[in-house]
Amino acid sequence: MAVAVEADHPAEFAAARELLRQRAVAVGLLDPTVEDEAAVDAAVEALLEKEVATPVPTEAECRRYYEQNPAEFESGDLVHARHILFQVTPQVNVPQMRARAEQALNTLLAEPDRFAALAAELSNCPSGEHGGNLGQVGRGEMVPEFEKALFKFGTSGVLRELVKTRYGFHIVAVDQRIPGRRLPFDIAQEQIVARLRSRVEEKALRQYISVLAGQAEIEGIHLEASASPLVQ
Repeated sequence: MAVAVEADHPAEFAAARELLRQRAVAVGLLDPTVEDEAAVDAAVEALLEKEVATPVPTEAECRRYYEQNPAEFESGDLVHARHILFQVTPQVNVPQMRARAEQALNTLLAEPDRFAALAAELSNCPSGEHGGNLGQVGRGEMVPEFEKALFKFGTSGVLRELVKTRYGFHIVAVDQRIPGRRLPFDIAQEQIVARLRSRVEEKALRQYISVLAGQAEIEGIHLEASASPLVQ
């Protein structure tokens, strides 16, 4: 279990740490004269391992979390795409550039097999040297206008309209669409166990410190206290 204890204010953090240090001394895990930070941290860690029980989530609990939070275990949609960029700069005549891009688009709509050759000849993007290939692209990886065009239509092949972005005009071809899928429970289970156990550890640690606070006083600091013994 992690030694760190979160608190709303630094003073409360220091108070919680002092409670743990005192408890480590009381149970013989730390010499009261030791002030070395690393030694205190090690003693507190040993204390928490000894006195704060955190059960491992059951398979049923993990399955319930898996079913209640499906979005956490879904991979996003992917597309395998190519493009040809007609870059717009301050010196460029934009209407002429657009006309040039539209002419190339019309050519590719009629002869899509020429895409790689025209990308090498016309594209202002380094990908032109590789036929305009962008590889597999997921959501959030491209500028919004380009992403919208990639995922909007759900079709493959050369898109029938130019895509305008801050960089210029793009001719875009979608070669393959790979739908997102949900990770199987067997693969997600380890991740779920870690997440649920972290929550249990945090709750148990707060409860443990609350019990210690009920048994001690630290001048000038208020920590929520409990007079009840910690149930493990």
